[in-house]
Amino acid sequence: MFRTLVKRILKFQATLVMQKFHPRVVAVTGSVGKTSTKEAIGEVLSRRFHTRRNPKSYNSEFGVPLTILGLSSEWNSKIGWIKNILKGFRPLFSSDYPEILVLEMGVDRPGDLDYMVEIAHPFVGVVTAIGEVPVHVEYFSGPKALAYEKGKILRATAPEGFSILNFDDEVVYDMRHEARGTILTYGFSKEADITISQYRLTSVRKDGQDVPEGIVFKLDYKGSNVPVRLEGSFGKQQAYTVAAAVAVGLALGMHLVEAVESLGAYTAPPGRLKLVEGIKGSWILDDTYNASPMAMHAALNVLEEAPGKRKIAVLGDMLEIGKFTIQAHQMMGEIVGRFADAIFTVGPRAKFIAKEALERGMARTRVFEFSNSEEVGRAVQDFIEPGDLILVKGSQGVRMERITEEIMAHPEDAPRLLCRQEEYWKNKA
Repeated sequence: MFRTLVKRILKFQATLVMQKFHPRVVAVTGSVGKTSTKEAIGEVLSRRFHTRRNPKSYNSEFGVPLTILGLSSEWNSKIGWIKNILKGFRPLFSSDYPEILVLEMGVDRPGDLDYMVEIAHPFVGVVTAIGEVPVHVEYFSGPKALAYEKGKILRATAPEGFSILNFDDEVVYDMRHEARGTILTYGFSKEADITISQYRLTSVRKDGQDVPEGIVFKLDYKGSNVPVRLEGSFGKQQAYTVAAAVAVGLALGMHLVEAVESLGAYTAPPGRLKLVEGIKGSWILDDTYNASPMAMHAALNVLEEAPGKRKIAVLGDMLEIGKFTIQAHQMMGEIVGRFADAIFTVGPRAKFIAKEALERGMARTRVFEFSNSEEVGRAVQDFIEPGDLILVKGSQGVRMERITEEIMAHPEDAPRLLCRQEEYWKNKA
């Protein structure tokens, strides 16, 4: 009852603020890369405009109005939420408000996007990637129903606005038929409006070993091309992220070079394939924020391509994928079993990763199965050798960041480098 009342009041306040200031809204959704794309768009647009974006992953029915009002979540504190409601009226008496809101909009269940676009009508709608087996599909009749829900962001976009679509994702590209405004596409395909080319991982020599450094690639648009270099960010997903952000900049009147230069300070958020120094001279690819089949496949590709003496995959359950659960985990087992030197799985669903890797010929001595993140953290710690590259990935509910904290060389840096370090998450089982 209290939660419902707070939600209604926040929606009312956020609607009043939107009606007073009329900021342009850049709305971002998808099953992969939403937060990174939101952050990159924010970096690009801040170069020219007074911009606000969701802090962290405030992408829910609470997070979006909180972002509009410039407030923070009070989690389970009733007194905190009452104070928030009182603070929520402050923007109405201010004369200073952002020109542009970059709002990540997440989807858990049918109807979620209706609520958010009713408050904040998009001028630019961005859909990142969905894939064949998207996360959160468990609460929908199937991938098509989830795609229809996410497509609402494009159907709600202003006719004079822009729809930004991932050309390489077949489900997303099909949304062009229902998208409103001018359509801009991005991707590795030469047919995309903004084309990514010459992508490669880079490495640097440290203490006698090659260590992943970042990625480089080029963006091509209408005959012009600009090189992009990202340090500390990995995977083709980050190239997609940058291309989407540049597309938004172009849509809002920036030129290609200006948009790319604006990304000088961009780095992927914590928990999204971030390189963390590990114990015993190892390195960790920390990808612990969440997991879907598409995202896990992409992370495994990075682990396979990046330098490292041994490649170790620490993989947790992928949640909220419903009837695709067994099939999706088996698919990851087939992929990782082809190249990994060792696999550690966490949770009852991830056992299907281990089972598939074993059935395809991986030695039993290189596959380890655990029920929770605390157990596997200690086991990985004992297994690590100098020069190892370790991927840690799984869904939010498995709390894989605890494993990274267990094996990182400087755990005192966890509050800065890892996801879910707030007191609320630390106290949550």
